[in-house]
Amino acid sequence: MKKVLLICFASLLIYSCCDVSQNKNLIYQNIIILSDLSSRLDNRPQKDTDEIFKIIDRFKTECVKPGEKIGDKSCITFSVFSEKNAASIDIDKIKNLGEKQQFINSTGKYNKSGLEQKLKEFKEIVGNLYKTKRNRGLDLISLLIEKTENETIIKQDKCLNNGIDTTFIKFDNHIYIFTDGYLEYLNKKSNNQFYFGTKEIEKVRQFCIKNSVKVNKALEIDNKLGLPPYRSNQNKLITLHIMETHERDKNLIQQNYKHLVGQRDNEILEAVWRKWAKESGFKNLEWSKY
Repeated sequence: MKKVLLICFASLLIYSCCDVSQNKNLIYQNIIILSDLSSRLDNRPQKDTDEIFKIIDRFKTECVKPGEKIGDKSCITFSVFSEKNAASIDIDKIKNLGEKQQFINSTGKYNKSGLEQKLKEFKEIVGNLYKTKRNRGLDLISLLIEKTENETIIKQDKCLNNGIDTTFIKFDNHIYIFTDGYLEYLNKKSNNQFYFGTKEIEKVRQFCIKNSVKVNKALEIDNKLGLPPYRSNQNKLITLHIMETHERDKNLIQQNYKHLVGQRDNEILEAVWRKWAKESGFKNLEWSKY
């Protein structure tokens, strides 16, 4: 019995002295906010900014979590479609863990220039752009493709290995598009690839009425009623959030609609966007009315 115990003890001792691989899986957020800043904002720009500020606040409390979380790598950026990033906070750029935590908690060398201050400046940039910038008639989908393909705003998964342990780092890429869902731009005559406005919506509506089918079925029957897909390896990493802020066929005073349920502008636009995102290979699409 003593021999057995000695063998077991020796085995445990040897095992405890050996390097045992401990793999980790870590997930961080990469939040990209894009605004079309079109003419729809002339009356209610604060509707967008209020919603964007909520996203910024969630980035702090749910992603970075000052005072609770250590070693975060999350990122948040904001830009208008026609320009590159106007504001960005990328925690992953601070490699030293001690400095990173000082920045996150706004302490030490980052007492007055840490996360808290940067989030305040971020909101100020958003607010100022919404007050001063207007972009009418942009080709949103083409510009979205340009940004995801050429501006390296999408973060790729990676793994780190120290010879024993492997840490798998995964990024959830979320693109929030603040728009009214309509895809109307100024140079339709020269390129109508992703154009989808009032006439295109009406064409879908009339097809549904004539053939007694729902919008999804109409788009399935006739592909020309929707948008041509654009497939890219990047798309599978991205969840799109279409933040719809205006319904043209809704009377805001009387709170009623010009069209029947199932044939309203917003419902048709959502179906078109969803089909395009799915066929283009995006991870997911979320449509928000607010």
